[in-house]
Amino acid sequence: MSAEAHPTLPPVRLHSEAELARDALAAPLFARAVRLARWTAPGTPVGSGGELLADRLPEAVRLLGFEGDEDGAAYASEAWRVAVDTGLVEVTDIEDLAEGRGEGPADDRADDRADDRDEDRAEERGEGPAEEPGDGPAAEHAEPDAADLADDDGVFGVAGPGEDLALVTGGAPGDVLDLWLAALDAVLADAAVPDLDDLVDALDSGGEIDFTRLDWNPQREADFLDGVLANLYLLTVAEGGATDTPVPLPVLAASMVVPDGMVEPTNEVLEQVSDAMMRLDDQFRQLEPIGLVDFRPVDEELMAEADDEDLLPASDDLDDEDVSRYGMVRLTPLGLYGIRARMREAGVEAPAIGDLAGKGADALLDAVSGYPEGAAQAEIEQWIEGRELTEAVGELLAAARGGDPGGPLRRLRCQQALAPAGPVAEPVIRAVLDDAELGGLARVWLAERGATDVPAPSEAMVFWLTVDTIAAQLAEGVESDELPSLMANLTAHHTGFFDAAWRVEHPYTAQVLEAMGRLHPDRKSAKEARKAAFKARSRQPSGA
Repeated sequence: MSAEAHPTLPPVRLHSEAELARDALAAPLFARAVRLARWTAPGTPVGSGGELLADRLPEAVRLLGFEGDEDGAAYASEAWRVAVDTGLVEVTDIEDLAEGRGEGPADDRADDRADDRDEDRAEERGEGPAEEPGDGPAAEHAEPDAADLADDDGVFGVAGPGEDLALVTGGAPGDVLDLWLAALDAVLADAAVPDLDDLVDALDSGGEIDFTRLDWNPQREADFLDGVLANLYLLTVAEGGATDTPVPLPVLAASMVVPDGMVEPTNEVLEQVSDAMMRLDDQFRQLEPIGLVDFRPVDEELMAEADDEDLLPASDDLDDEDVSRYGMVRLTPLGLYGIRARMREAGVEAPAIGDLAGKGADALLDAVSGYPEGAAQAEIEQWIEGRELTEAVGELLAAARGGDPGGPLRRLRCQQALAPAGPVAEPVIRAVLDDAELGGLARVWLAERGATDVPAPSEAMVFWLTVDTIAAQLAEGVESDELPSLMANLTAHHTGFFDAAWRVEHPYTAQVLEAMGRLHPDRKSAKEARKAAFKARSRQPSGA
């Protein structure tokens, strides 16, 4: 995952670890890997890459219910690889097995025992003249002798249930998710490898892969897939959580190919988008069984119709069904968790709702000041839930103080946080009525609840609150359509507003007045605002 491409992302609302662990165990590929791990007897012979041998593979296919499926062997092999890569199955090669028993090199000992191997095996099956301790039925599951294995063609080691298999039922939800993340890494690595036809085409006369003919760079392909998933994550995350709306495959492919700022893609770029779509179609088919995505592949008939032409919509006037024929993909809740975990491991700031529950009010307000409004409210609500209300309100008010540039937005978020607070919070809020920075906020809260015994604010407090309110809106980084009308309403209720506003002791006075000069809907007021901004700038120390 690229930390440079997405240095900070919106917060996402994740399911609980218990829910996510259940999703992980239900993911078809992970469930198959677990089933194979439980089926594996200690000492199961394996090949050079830890793969199941050909004589054991049909049994694995039957166990997983893929009999009669032409791809059954491939599915079983994939599940076995995941089991090995996650530690659900542990593989030991012959040399390690021999050395671990203090037997020396397995090949040397194999020569000495070649003559009596058949007799030993017969005794292990209970067929010999006398049973020694440890013989009999239980011996079927004992690890084969390293020397015996060394003489078997294609056998390079043994496999058995790994220690981590116990975590599937006996571990915490976080343990299960760690296993699933390891499985995800394995599947992503496989998905970045070219398909078999490409690999066959790239074989040289010696049977080795010619990577120059393949035009395949492993790191480049892995980076491309990581970038796709990062973009899908960004398109998925919405205010306060994540959207369930699937993303059209052409949109995702274009996000990786079309240069920023290009309005009308060239034919060459469109061809690249079409190629990327086909790559993604194949990769998402591989990623769906691990539970990362819900995927609707590109319509087979559409691909047949396209033939050698670019596989892209020919018109912008397509209905939802037409668009879906080009492929649709959505990150599952488990997928959101998985991609976020990979991003964080790569150094990307990818917050989740609830991350701040154990932090102080100052850290909370500082962080949510950069969140979309819905996400900020959700984070604040979780923070308050874990605290006694009056203490939480007091902490929020104390954290909202400050004459630094971030203060206005902290106070806006504090006001947002206090909005749902009930009557129990009133005494704490009334205690700050005379506070220069919080008095206006307290009056707004009380007025919204119909309080009639609230003292009128001083003129200085009114102007300070006005500047603070607009500064908070500007600090959010988006000049909303409502901002000009807010400015008009504020100035309409105060005669000579701009004559007094430039004197307000607030770190954002000049910036607010400059914005009012730019956005105020009344031309005369806008001109007065620009003059006031100049005066405010003149009052500031040099370099401020």
